[in-house]
Amino acid sequence: MAASAASRFPAPTLTGPLRCVVEADAQLGEGLVWSVRDQVLYWLDILGCRLFRLDPATGVQTQWGFDEEISALAERRDAPGLIITLRRGFALFDPAADSAPRYLHQPVAELPGNRFNDGKCDEHGRFWGGSMDFDCKLPTGALYRYDPDGRCTRHDEGFVVTNGPTWAMAGGRPCLYFNDTLAPVTWRYDFDAVAGTVSNKQVWKRFGPGEGLPDGMTTDAQGRLWIAHWGGHCVSCHDPETAEELARVVLPASQVTTCAFGGADLRTLFITTARVGLTPEQLAAEPLAGSVFAVQVDSPGVPAHLFGG
Repeated sequence: MAASAASRFPAPTLTGPLRCVVEADAQLGEGLVWSVRDQVLYWLDILGCRLFRLDPATGVQTQWGFDEEISALAERRDAPGLIITLRRGFALFDPAADSAPRYLHQPVAELPGNRFNDGKCDEHGRFWGGSMDFDCKLPTGALYRYDPDGRCTRHDEGFVVTNGPTWAMAGGRPCLYFNDTLAPVTWRYDFDAVAGTVSNKQVWKRFGPGEGLPDGMTTDAQGRLWIAHWGGHCVSCHDPETAEELARVVLPASQVTTCAFGGADLRTLFITTARVGLTPEQLAAEPLAGSVFAVQVDSPGVPAHLFGG
């Protein structure tokens, strides 16, 4: 698919077929992170309360179970293990240690109907995570920033279901993109990378009927956004300035949840999906729902940022 004259960003090319890398049957696959350090893929089943690590070179997959939902993760820069979001907030977990995760901060402890959802680190090692109403009905979700020194800041609120964030340049300025999934809208904020603040909130893209809902997303090395469509059978690639769609990856599962670049050259787009909420008839039609997929792309992604603590 070629980019139109309206976009200065070239359309990416898929250089191989879509393939299923893990037939997972995940209730809610999410949380993809490629470890450049260890050359492995981390991913989650949020509702299954499980963390997975896949070594693509050997096909070996390891998993860890938790007593509550685990929804997002990032590797730590200065210590072994991961920062993760559990149901009520931010925690540390070392997959190599035989110990339970340790909570750092619980900003939604006073909202028992809420849980954390998607999140990732910015280039300065701060973890940005969004919360949501567990029943997907009330606008009690918020966007938080957790710093390596232990500070936690709430930057926006009033969301039912949050997803993202990711970062890209638009109009010569750094921006943070954040999905208000049920709206269904992707918001764009001006992002002060030094201060770690957002401002000038604007609608970047509003999703129409039949497009699905904006879920997890990532940015590639050219600055284009890749967005998973819950209920839309696809991941779409977009111009970060105009939101124009440049390419689309179609999947054999309707509930597409997130995507992230990985592999030795960061040219493999990994994609998670979900089974939760599908009827028996839908599950029969989507036998690979809940699996992890991958497709090769002609240009790379960017390495996942590490948590600074």
